[in-house]
Amino acid sequence: MTRTARRRWVTDFKGEIDGIALGSTGPVFLHGYDPPAGGKWIDNVIPGKLAALDRNTGEVAWISPCEVGYGRGFGSGLGSEDDVVVLGPSLKGHRIARMKLSSGELIGAREIEPFDQAIVRGDMSVTVTPGRVAGIMTSPMIEVWSYARDGERYHILGREDSHVFVVYTNPNLKRQGVVRLDVDSGDFENAFLEPEFPVIHNMVVDTGLVILLIGNRAPGAYRRPGAAEKLTLVAYSSRERVAGGPLWREEVANESHDELPDVSISLDSGKLYIARGALLEVRDGLTGRSLGDLTMPGLDERIAWHVSQGAGLLAEETRATVFELPA
Repeated sequence: MTRTARRRWVTDFKGEIDGIALGSTGPVFLHGYDPPAGGKWIDNVIPGKLAALDRNTGEVAWISPCEVGYGRGFGSGLGSEDDVVVLGPSLKGHRIARMKLSSGELIGAREIEPFDQAIVRGDMSVTVTPGRVAGIMTSPMIEVWSYARDGERYHILGREDSHVFVVYTNPNLKRQGVVRLDVDSGDFENAFLEPEFPVIHNMVVDTGLVILLIGNRAPGAYRRPGAAEKLTLVAYSSRERVAGGPLWREEVANESHDELPDVSISLDSGKLYIARGALLEVRDGLTGRSLGDLTMPGLDERIAWHVSQGAGLLAEETRATVFELPA
């Protein structure tokens, strides 16, 4: 029986939300901006602001102007020195900025190379563009490695302990796979999955697991009349040096023949959360066994969402909600 997830708290954000961060401990972070009147501004970057909220009550600890604003790429998380770290565009190119965790006071900022996605952890922040993957020591804000090989284009990041998993495209084969890198050095460890998938729409990584959301045709591929776009979940053990066969795979139901299903995934503490519209399906990540369904009001209007330690953070355009989820 489908039930409605219980709200822990909900809050309205004064502005528009464009990024969120939720770790296993510490505050909930909301990044956003104040849209200009008429939706027009002088530059491509609107100055941002960052809010820290208590993860249990939603009480605002602080809201502070942020060197990082709205635009291409965003990442945020806790540093190793009682700081919160934010990566993204600014009025002077992309930057990494540090703020005091207790007050939001700016500690410092440095310019970095532009990126499309970032994973921020206390020891290392990893960024990706089609041309390269880079490692930045988080609190020192120093780039210490970059990775790129001929014949590869990079798209999606995941991390497990000392390993970084990166979805890549082989342009000659027009197929996608996954490489695994060492998080401290950026050294190539192995081709975790050979380029055999038409497209990987999403990848989530947790202890012992790598789960992909794959499609049956690459972007721009010829669409046959009446042929449905298919999505499939495929789970692998991350403990294998090179992934063997999948632990499980299952096609995602799609009732439309014309549109890609609105599906996104999150993985935490061995549980896979699958968002489809306002419905959140919970599965055992290791076996794919269904653990139940929940409705999360507002999930179908999501800007971003994330699950950590039984807390589901959902951001709509101007509202954030934390729900209680199976942990």
